[in-house]
Amino acid sequence: MSERILSASAALAEALHEEMTRDETVFILGEDLTAHAGIFGQFKGIPEAFPGRIIDTPISETCIAGCGVGAALTGMRPIVDFHFSDFVTCGMDELCNQAAKIRYMFGGQVNVPLVVWCPDGAGLRAAAQHSQSLEAWFVHTPGLKVVIPSEPADVKGLIKSAIRDDDPVMFFQHKRLFAREGPVPEDSEFLIPLGRAAVKREGKDVSLLCYGSGFFICMEAAQALAREEIEAEVVDLRTLKPLDMETVASSIRKTNRAVVVHEACLTGGFGSELAARIQEELFDELDAPILRVGARDVPIPFSPGLEDFVLPKSDSVIRAAKRVCYR
Repeated sequence: MSERILSASAALAEALHEEMTRDETVFILGEDLTAHAGIFGQFKGIPEAFPGRIIDTPISETCIAGCGVGAALTGMRPIVDFHFSDFVTCGMDELCNQAAKIRYMFGGQVNVPLVVWCPDGAGLRAAAQHSQSLEAWFVHTPGLKVVIPSEPADVKGLIKSAIRDDDPVMFFQHKRLFAREGPVPEDSEFLIPLGRAAVKREGKDVSLLCYGSGFFICMEAAQALAREEIEAEVVDLRTLKPLDMETVASSIRKTNRAVVVHEACLTGGFGSELAARIQEELFDELDAPILRVGARDVPIPFSPGLEDFVLPKSDSVIRAAKRVCYR
């Protein structure tokens, strides 16, 4: 399987082109899709290649989400583009009260093969209403799957699996990572199964459990820790629901220490859920308390200096790793 270096935007566009070629029921709907090829260039070439299957909608997230749910119920495989994850708040009833529950309420007679694409995260100086990380809301909703890739290859493999899945999938992708480049397999059947984490750096002293932008923070921290003779293992969760607890457990049994890292604010973040699972299932494997690293519990500021102060950084991960290693 050959590989090329692609940006995350290019990897997503390639995956969408492949899936829309393979399956004529796949289509995309959202705001201003054809005019700009997506605000991150993620739909480059798609409108021209698939006329009539890229649908520009009114500025109404309620309408967009409702259309996606309805189309999925008829056997289509819609991808709903929310522009920014913050706007998903306007479609909460359609997603959390309808899409997540319909298959269960109708006894499995219908599926809702819907992908909700939500660029999230801070760092672009976009202020409090365009910078949130809301994944924990949807992990808390039974019936939804939650995917958060980090590297371009993960973006391609996971979006293809999400499109082919018969359940609604919330697909979060950090806004600052679209331009980041990395090797991507040149294979139209390259799939990463939902619910499978990846150990992306081997280590023996502490497990850094992360996803999305947190992965790059952890990799930077791990390199710094290695210079101080602390070998950190970096586990990229990639999917939060279903969660690959087997890979998490295997790593913790090796290192006996865990630090959970995410950009979302600390209180009520996914780190709380993961820490609880580790404590319940792996308590006897732990040699130190589980620590969490996340953003401060305030709305994301517009001021660049304040935004940087609020967000987690590799230094925060380094301090947490040293603490659990009693250094």
